[in-house]
Amino acid sequence: MSKHLTLEERTTIQVSLGEGKTIGEIAKILGKATSTISREVRKHAVTIKKGAYGYGLNECENRYHCKEKGICISKPDCVTKNCRFCKECNSNCPKFKREVCSKLSSPPYVCNGCSHKPKCTLEKKMYDARQADKEYRTVLSNSREGFNLTDSEFCSIDSFASECIDRGLSVYNIIHNHSDVIMCSESTLYRLIHSGSLSARTIDLPRAVKFKVRKGKKKQMKIDKKCTANRSYEDFKKYISENPDTLVTEMDTVEGKKGGKVLLTFMIPNCSMMLAFIRDRNDSKSVTDVIDWLYNTIPEDAFNAIFKVILTDNGAEFSNPTAIEFCGNIKRSNVFYCDPYSSYEKPRVENNHTLIRRIIPKGTSFDHLNQDDIDLMMSHINSYSRKNLNGFSPAELFVKLYGYEVLRLLRQQIIPNDKIILKPKLFKK
Repeated sequence: MSKHLTLEERTTIQVSLGEGKTIGEIAKILGKATSTISREVRKHAVTIKKGAYGYGLNECENRYHCKEKGICISKPDCVTKNCRFCKECNSNCPKFKREVCSKLSSPPYVCNGCSHKPKCTLEKKMYDARQADKEYRTVLSNSREGFNLTDSEFCSIDSFASECIDRGLSVYNIIHNHSDVIMCSESTLYRLIHSGSLSARTIDLPRAVKFKVRKGKKKQMKIDKKCTANRSYEDFKKYISENPDTLVTEMDTVEGKKGGKVLLTFMIPNCSMMLAFIRDRNDSKSVTDVIDWLYNTIPEDAFNAIFKVILTDNGAEFSNPTAIEFCGNIKRSNVFYCDPYSSYEKPRVENNHTLIRRIIPKGTSFDHLNQDDIDLMMSHINSYSRKNLNGFSPAELFVKLYGYEVLRLLRQQIIPNDKIILKPKLFKK
């Protein structure tokens, strides 16, 4: 009997939860341990922020008897008789106290079979079999990717092997003569080089220029397959609860044509400022190079304020968190990862990508662009005034927070409103 749950068994769990069966009853039906079903439900429960039929989301413990009116400063002419019926009530009311359903902290941990669900306006947790199976398959696949190397082993291989390749030595020669230093196989060293993980590149190999580039998509390999350990989204929420005033900068990748240049983007939430950097390859080394440039370019206090916490996804290019977090022995940042297939957990950077797509439509190659072009594009985007910023532009707020000198060091400038272009013609020279 397989120890892994199948989609059919997960469907049985979903149906049984909907029928109100207990965790123990479901375990007996499937012939599994009660702890197995309990872990499955808790691990893959999906958070749903929506109210009930006819009622919006309202998580305030005073939602049934509250009589507050006119709490929205942005809507002084609002005609709503009672603010508790407004979707913006929780975010604007100074008396808001969040209530979490006590039933979610005990079995069955989800709302699938709850009789109060049709009228409940609190945040809900639901178990969905297909989503759970999809998440499980992704985690299983990720656990089988990457390299079984510790941080110290990787750094040792990078420094020694890259230096040898720079002297013109072949991979076989390095492994054969220095097996006590390079603690990996010849094939592993080749994969590290071809994946862009080391300072040495494929083109640096002695015979690389003699071979044609192979067709087909090159699979990106993870540097550290256990990179999400202690850096998961649950760990992120715990960190933020302990450090509530910490700024969280979101990091992501924007692709042009497959196999070509890509953008590394950062979203600074307190001013909606976005930074973008063009990279020749979508690998972890190019991400680290950008972080190193930022760390060495802007003042240390500004870097610590902006990049203290970085939230990103599970892409292979972000799979070397130690190199991002540390500069030598100095810890400069904290990296956390969103859950698989959960881009909504970093919504600001995803939403702001739509402004980039106004200028560079999806599917358009970035290969003809350089960093000067990207700096120009981001200057226009960051100078664009926003309604949610009360008419200010991200660049203007950034200057108020961190000063004009930091803006200049980040190669950004404030474009006059009548000169802003957010269309492809920006790059027509």
